[in-house]
Amino acid sequence: MLLRTAAQSLNEQLAARFAERIRDRLLAPGSRLPSVRQCAAQHGVSPSTVVAAYDQLLAQGLVEARRNRGFFVRDQGQKVASAQAGRATAATNSEVLADPQHARRLGAPISAATLMRGMFQPISGKPQPGMGVLPPEWIATDPIAASLRKVSGATQLRETAVRYGEPIGDAHLRRVLAARLQDMGIGAGPEQIITTVGATQALDIVSRTLLKAGDTVMVEEPGWAVEFARLAALGMRMLPVPRRADGPDLAVMARYCEAHAGTPQAPRLFVSVSVLHNPTGASLTPASAHRLLQLAQQHGFWIAEDDSYGHLAPPHATRVAQLDGLARTIYVGGFAKILAPNWRIGFLAAPPALLEPLLDTKLLSTLTTPSLLERALAHCIEQGQLRRHAERVRDRLDAARSRSVKLALQAGCRLASEPAGLFGWVDTGVDTEQLALRLLDHGYLLAPGALFHAERQPSTLMRINFASTQEAAFWREFERARDALGG
Repeated sequence: MLLRTAAQSLNEQLAARFAERIRDRLLAPGSRLPSVRQCAAQHGVSPSTVVAAYDQLLAQGLVEARRNRGFFVRDQGQKVASAQAGRATAATNSEVLADPQHARRLGAPISAATLMRGMFQPISGKPQPGMGVLPPEWIATDPIAASLRKVSGATQLRETAVRYGEPIGDAHLRRVLAARLQDMGIGAGPEQIITTVGATQALDIVSRTLLKAGDTVMVEEPGWAVEFARLAALGMRMLPVPRRADGPDLAVMARYCEAHAGTPQAPRLFVSVSVLHNPTGASLTPASAHRLLQLAQQHGFWIAEDDSYGHLAPPHATRVAQLDGLARTIYVGGFAKILAPNWRIGFLAAPPALLEPLLDTKLLSTLTTPSLLERALAHCIEQGQLRRHAERVRDRLDAARSRSVKLALQAGCRLASEPAGLFGWVDTGVDTEQLALRLLDHGYLLAPGALFHAERQPSTLMRINFASTQEAAFWREFERARDALGG
């Protein structure tokens, strides 16, 4: 809320608020600011105050005006900043680092990095509809503590503390994971498994091993915002593949492959979430998986199959790795979404020919992974603790999903895909980036649809977390903000 003070005018306060968000990359380059009328209504000021604030941002080089379209955040990497602006940015960043509470008051849910920040520095104590994780109170810590005690006796603790662990990962955990994969119908021996610092690092290892800057990667759209940001940072060229209820649009993939066959632009990798896709919740059908493998074999690209949400899936869900026996598929799994987020344990299972290159990449990035935590995880799995916990979470999530869907429909939303798993893909009828800006000021972090496109574009869709949208209070605030935007 802007306050009338002698120290700073209303337009200066408003300009400073937007400037902080832009400089901390919480408003991404290309993001559109609210219209003058919308911003004035949102902050309870006159349109002339907003115009004066936007003029200040223009003078600072933080935004640009586009004729008949409005004001947009400039790409700071492409403008020459003055020394004074550089000092101001450094001061702002230092303040944020020194005062986490200040950082929590900043920003809009516009970039993938903002969503990640929200996981570590929640903007309020309210349930966050845009988050990609289970609420902390859903995680059972007793089994975790028991497993840690079991594997951290004096002798075992000394053994794991005084030397690096095995580069490929703890042998016991890899045997346990191999047995679990066999139960799922994925034939992978312990020697084909490499443990990682979470599933995100596993995907990063795959990309860095198989690709070089400028290579072409096919990605599902809508898809995981963080994966888009990561691939872009590595200099990859992304080709979006529409995600349907039964899997990726294979006709689009075939056209990409045929158009670039025999050239350096030929797709080398396809990144897919087969089961409980993020953000739509859809799962791959056996027929689509079979045709996808035929396409990969015909055109010679690899498939990175991210199964981060597999613990929440119904039995017998289809994975590509089940059908090809890890011939062209690298299977990626993790446990942060279901058991212990802070343990950061993931893994990949790969074809034998790729194991040495993948392991070399792991060594260059993290050397090894924490043996003690890997052994504790193996104990959790062997004792059935993970299985029982996952069953409880699925039951609880089913109930939460039912409540959230009911509230979303009552609020006038439309489900753009069949609700399943952790996420709902919801059509709000208004620009969700503008909606996100409004709700941020009320303590709610949204995941607007623009984030889930390889090339940012306006969207009326948003991803909701069913576990975090069960309360009517959020939906009441949502309706007020949406109606103010003309929904």
